[in-house]
Amino acid sequence: MDIRRAVERDIPDVLRLLSQVLEVHARIRPDIFVPGTTKYSHNELSEMFNDDMRPVYVAADDEGHVLGYAFCQIKEPAFSSTMIPGKTLYMDDLCVDEVARGRHIATALFEHVISEAQRFGCREVTLNVWEGNDSALAFYQAMGMKPRETQMEYML
Repeated sequence: MDIRRAVERDIPDVLRLLSQVLEVHARIRPDIFVPGTTKYSHNELSEMFNDDMRPVYVAADDEGHVLGYAFCQIKEPAFSSTMIPGKTLYMDDLCVDEVARGRHIATALFEHVISEAQRFGCREVTLNVWEGNDSALAFYQAMGMKPRETQMEYML
């Protein structure tokens, strides 16, 4: 398995995996997510794959098929006199193909992201997990992540 930056030829596989993630979220929150869609289009992925501030990493097998991905964003906090400045790597999305789970691909991707965040001079890696996505929450906790804040909602 090779973990590397995503390239144009990865787009069909990444779109397939984006669909898997969307379906998980649509089952958890059908009031928010539209089944049968993906978070990004082919053109958006093509643009992202070339943006050094939004690196996308893929885990690929020996034939080059994408087994998983990690979408990231490098963020510099807006100026605030009440917060210590520092660069953050935000992991927007992490997915492993349903048929490739149990092979420690998510762990390898996560560790790669941590390594890249250190290389970029980030002070932290952050992410969001949807309430009800218990397997993702358990994975991130096993990786050593801890809650930073809780976003609440009041449905109208």
